Amino acid sequence: MTNKITRRNVVGGAGAGVFGVAAAAAPAFAQKAGSSTTASTAAPFEDPAGKYPKPPFQRQEQPWPGLASKMNPPPDHGEKSYKGSGRLAGRKALITGGDSGMGRAAAIAFAREGADVAINYLPAEEEDARQVIELIKEAGRNAVAIPGDLRDEAFCTRLVEQAVQQLGGLDILVNNAARQQTRASILDLSSEDFDATMKTNIYAPFWITKAALPHLKPGSCIIGTSSEQATDPSAELYDYAQTKAATTSYVRSLAKQLASKGIRVNAVAPGPIWTPLQVSGGATMEKLEKFGGMTPLGRPGQPAELASIYVQLAANDASYATGQVYGAMGGGGLP
Repeated sequence: MTNKITRRNVVGGAGAGVFGVAAAAAPAFAQKAGSSTTASTAAPFEDPAGKYPKPPFQRQEQPWPGLASKMNPPPDHGEKSYKGSGRLAGRKALITGGDSGMGRAAAIAFAREGADVAINYLPAEEEDARQVIELIKEAGRNAVAIPGDLRDEAFCTRLVEQAVQQLGGLDILVNNAARQQTRASILDLSSEDFDATMKTNIYAPFWITKAALPHLKPGSCIIGTSSEQATDPSAELYDYAQTKAATTSYVRSLAKQLASKGIRVNAVAPGPIWTPLQVSGGATMEKLEKFGGMTPLGRPGQPAELASIYVQLAANDASYATGQVYGAMGGGGLP
């Protein structure tokens, strides 16, 4: 009697054979994947809530504009932690407010990603700026320091000219510098104070962007620094909050205007970040003690935690991102 070969037998046998081979191979594969001889290159997990200091913070005051090097605890700008991988190799960046805060974090990250970097800052911030310049040089990149007051239109024009000349061009513009002073009431806000905030936070990016545009080629980018204050303003930051709403608006408008030229425009919107803004008049001592404690993470952010966002917005692989506002607010706020 001969055995009949049917489709059911063939399919069933083939299936059993395949599953049998897979089952036999699976233990060997599992053993290899889980082998203790295979070194893991993944960074260890970190609890974001406990990664950095939490309130209460020590009361501390500095004259405007303040120095990061004199804060307690000192902010983390990624000096020791940020590792680059060549994502911005050969790029040339100008960053305002590059001595501390998000500007400093971006400057360090850009340099370690292969970019040459020019930073602007106020002369009173020279001590912090020198540290940034040294860090850029340690990364093997060209570092350019251009101190000056952004409230002066003529200086803003010169700033771009000097950056282009000393860097050999311009590909990335980061409008980051800002003035923030807390005032309990609009009645406490002088016209001089209001004017200083508007000129630093709104006029300066306008002047600088106008001067920079003729030098920006397709593929270049502009990055602004907005804030959670743009959409959820604090009562005591009447003037500052307005300027951040304006930043969000100009980014979205300018992105539409420059898209046809191949120039992208985006913004980063931080929540409460531990920077000299807070200790040099940007917050009351009562608010400083509890700073960042109301966020879901229960702490303020550190500038280093935003560095990778600036890098991503400047990198080629973010080519479809324009007119966007990227938030980093510890679980609160809206971008």
